[in-house]
Amino acid sequence: MNYKKLDLNTWSRKEIFDFFSKTEDPFYMVTFRQDVTELYNWAHENSKSFYCAMIWAVTEAINSVEAFRVSMVNGSPVLLEERIPSFTDLKKGQENFYIVTMERDNDIRRFCDSAKRKSQDQNFFIDLSREEDNLIYISSLPWIEMTALKNERESTGEALKDKTIPHISWGKYVNENGRKILGLSIEVNHRFIDGYHIGKFAENLTQIIRSL
Repeated sequence: MNYKKLDLNTWSRKEIFDFFSKTEDPFYMVTFRQDVTELYNWAHENSKSFYCAMIWAVTEAINSVEAFRVSMVNGSPVLLEERIPSFTDLKKGQENFYIVTMERDNDIRRFCDSAKRKSQDQNFFIDLSREEDNLIYISSLPWIEMTALKNERESTGEALKDKTIPHISWGKYVNENGRKILGLSIEVNHRFIDGYHIGKFAENLTQIIRSL
């Protein structure tokens, strides 16, 4: 996990960070509707998994906004070089999901192929050796049209407050006037990320999808 240290005393966000550090639970969630038409079309035309393509697009959009790459190491803020995807998946005919963690790749075709292969080859629930703070937790509920989602938290107190991994989930896409629309939920820590940054993420995600 590569990063550079930030000076807490000169960090431009220090006052906001200190304010939300006083709250018991600094996490909040936003759900918005995302047009994924071009991504759906690209996946269909190139015989790639829509899910893998969406993971790629979300990963690129997260990394494009610096605030999402801020983490905590030994109680001090750092700027991560990048965040990598850690996503849930489900093999056909099974009910128990598993979690796949892999490297980021700025080539969507190569990423989709690698993600599909890695997921198919995995025969265990999770690789705990990959559980570092540079992840993006990603999941999908393709069976329902999602309007909101709250994630579990594995710790409390100060340990919880230092968690910076964004949680991103989406539901089933629906057809509206010839477009593919889905509900996308993002949960973040307010000590590090504001609504402005979520707005930039959404804007950049849309641009990435349309560029396909």
